[in-house]
This record gives sequence, C-alpha cells and structure tokens, in this order.
Amino acid sequence: MSILLNPYFFLPILFVLNLLFAITVIFLERKDASSAWAWILVLFFLPFLGFVLYLLLGRQLRKKHLFRWDGQKDIGIDQLIGYQIKAIEEDTLELRDQYVEDYKNLIHMNLKTNNSVLTQDNRIQIFSDGTEKFETLIDDISLAKDHIHIQYYIFKLDQLGQRILSALIKKARQGVKVRILYDEMGSRGLKKGRFKELMELGGEVEVFFPSILPLFNPRLNFRNHRKIVIIDGRIGYIGGFNVGDEYLGLNKKFGYWRDTHLKMEGSSVHPLQTRFLLDWNQASNNNINYSEKYFPAIPKKGDVATQIVSSGPDAEWPAIKNGYLKLLMSAKRYIYIQTPYFIPDSSFLNAIEVATLSGIDVRIMIPNKPDHMFVYWATYSYVGELLKAGAKVYIYEKGFIHAKMIVIDDEASTVGTANIDVRSFSLNFEVNAFIYNREISHELAEIFERDIFDCTELTIEQYNNRSNIIKFKESVSRLLTPIL
Repeated sequence: MSILLNPYFFLPILFVLNLLFAITVIFLERKDASSAWAWILVLFFLPFLGFVLYLLLGRQLRKKHLFRWDGQKDIGIDQLIGYQIKAIEEDTLELRDQYVEDYKNLIHMNLKTNNSVLTQDNRIQIFSDGTEKFETLIDDISLAKDHIHIQYYIFKLDQLGQRILSALIKKARQGVKVRILYDEMGSRGLKKGRFKELMELGGEVEVFFPSILPLFNPRLNFRNHRKIVIIDGRIGYIGGFNVGDEYLGLNKKFGYWRDTHLKMEGSSVHPLQTRFLLDWNQASNNNINYSEKYFPAIPKKGDVATQIVSSGPDAEWPAIKNGYLKLLMSAKRYIYIQTPYFIPDSSFLNAIEVATLSGIDVRIMIPNKPDHMFVYWATYSYVGELLKAGAKVYIYEKGFIHAKMIVIDDEASTVGTANIDVRSFSLNFEVNAFIYNREISHELAEIFERDIFDCTELTIEQYNNRSNIIKFKESVSRLLTPIL
C-alpha cells in the first residue's frame, strides 16, 4: 500500500496544520478569549473544514483606509467636532433642551470616539409599521428633485421592492440621480442586472463586499447591516426595516412584522449623508465628491437633539455598544429594550444585571418566532439569566419583533440597526440615532408599552421549569455565541 494512500500518513500533517491555524487565531488575529476558544474547538473537531470555515467566517478585517471621503474637510466636520468637544469640556456648549444636559458625557464620548456631531434642530417621525413607513418613503421619493441615496442590508425585488424600484425609475427619467447600495450577503441572489432599466437611465447600483469568485467571499462575515435613505440632502431614514414583502407582514412564517424606523429632517440628515457617501465610495469606483447639493442649508425643522453613531469592525472603538452601555449606566428609573436577538457580551450583561439589582425597572422584549434557531435559544438563555436578577422579559406573540431600540427614563433613546449581540457589536457595519429628547423618547416608550399587550411575560418559574431538551439547546447555542 502506497504511503500516500495511507490515512495515517495525513493525520500528523493535519494535526500540525491545525496547530498552526490555532496559533494564528490566538496570536496573529488577536481575538477576544471566548471567540478564540470557540474557533480553536472548531479547528480541532473539524480538521481542514474548520479552517475553510475560519477563512470565510472567522478572519478579522483589515481596517486601514476602508472608508475614505475627502469631502469631510469641505463641510467642516473636523472643526465642528473639535468645537463641540471643547465646549462640552469647558461647559460652554449651548444646549437648547435642558434635559440634554444630563447626557453630556454620552455626547462627549460619541464625539470623541465616533466623530458624531450633535445636532439640535431636528424633527423626527417614528414608524412602527412597515406599510406606513414605506408609503411615506415612496411619497418622499416622488417629491425628490436632485438625488436619492438608498442603502439597505436586504433589498428584495418582490412586490414591495418592485414598487420602490418603479418609483426610482420614474424619478431617474425626470433627471434625479439615484444610487442604490446593498449588501451581498443580506441580498444574496440579487444581481445588479435586475436594475438594468434604472442604470440605463443614469442610476447607479453597487454591492458592498461582493464575492471575488462564485461561492467564495473571504469577507462574507462582515456585513453592512445599515439601512439608510437620503433624499435631496434634506430627508433621512434610519432604522430596522429592510426592503421585502415580509416587512409588510406578508410572510406567513413570521406574520406581522414589528419594527421601528425613523424619518429625520434637520441637520441630522448631513451625518446620515456622510455615512452613505463613505459606504458608497468604499463599494464603488465612481466616487462621490463633495457638492453643496448633498449638504444644502436646512432651516430649523424642530428641537430634537440627536447624534448619528456608526460602528463596525473597521473602527477603533465599538461606538454603538459603548453608547448602549452609557445609556444603561445613565438610567435612574427604567430601561426598555426591544431586540430580535439578545446575545450580549459580558460587559452588557453585567450592566443590565447591575441596573436591575439597583432597583431600576428593566424590561426586555424579544420575539417568539425565531429566524435563526441557534440565535433564538442563545437569546432565551441570556434573558433567563436576567430573570434571576429581577428583570422583566416579554415574548412578542403577534408576529416577529425586529426593532432595535433602547429607551431610558422618558429622556433618552436610541433606534437604529444594531442588535444586542456579538455580531452587531463586533462584525457588522451598523448605524444608530441617539436621541436626547423627552417627547420622542416618551413616544418610543409608549410604543413599547402598547407592544406589551401583544406579549406573554416570561416568569422565573416558567424558565426554571423548562424541559431538559430546551436546556440542552440553550447550552449548545450559548457555546456557539462567539461565532454566531
């Protein structure tokens, strides 16, 4: 028998290769301990296949020069950020709402670690229903005069997607510049050729992190999860809804889709525009340069103070997660959380536990209809742990709740794309609006309280009496959380 046909010949080689791969994970990629251990287990239990999975899902992203846009100098962002940081530190920043004063430390952190300009002249409309959100969006598209910038993680050309595309084609015929950016993983199966008519009219379509070869994408694990629309530099949308019929509640598996989205008018549209341009220029060879039409002078629309905060594996600091933590630490009376996935890291879990044990009313709402089974059982495991500390957990029964929202004390809140999980904190490119306003925060809290009527409360007694099968599912899923 030839030595090359002897399976025992390859075992030492596989062992050495796996050892080298494990060393790479530990010492070169510099992952956190839990993630490193999870991948080491995968490498040793799935020789060779584990390394292929690691290449696709486990590698860290090179951060250097991922997002660049020279126009930031033209609109004076650096100077404004420097001014606001100095004014907060010297206690001279003019705050138009007295309640914003209590969140100056959070504002300062977002400025310093994320270049998130504070704007105080905004009007915000909240959508908790997909039909209302998309009808308003299509109406706003119909009124566009210069440009429409659309970015979604998932863009399906089903009934809803075709309606939006038809509205965009109509505007392109009128001379409005239309740009669409979608994520390849989120919109898998969607080809740029489906937008042929729009592109023939001058529209542009780009894909974030496209595959190098069919079925192979070494950046597969890094998803652009952002959902942003900017119209004429004057109207912005941000939140949890993607484009697809299921977001209108037309998918029988999920039923009614409960999400939260914001329409923003005021100076906050400028940082949303900046975020889109940065993402667009990363994905496209047709870079967008600075033009006043993208950043028009906007008259005061309201008095809502907000910051647009981005995060991703390219960033030095996990800005949205840190913002979440600072909100939790600022709460004095209550914390309301809505999230489809609750797989926190230890820092977030400890912050929630400390808040609950301190007597703060902590309420968490999660779905009862899982779209990812391992994620669902891991979520169940973590909320069960918080029940022991005294938190209240609500299971949404009407359909699927996809909202990403935190509200504290009727004073501050955040809505956006970031879930409370390791993926959103470390791997996905996300964007959230942090809002410092009593009226908007109170409205979001009222939406949460109305949703409770469509929930069942998970009690500590119910959780403790769960079956051994559920306990096993939780244990396996929680073990996998670092790489989910």
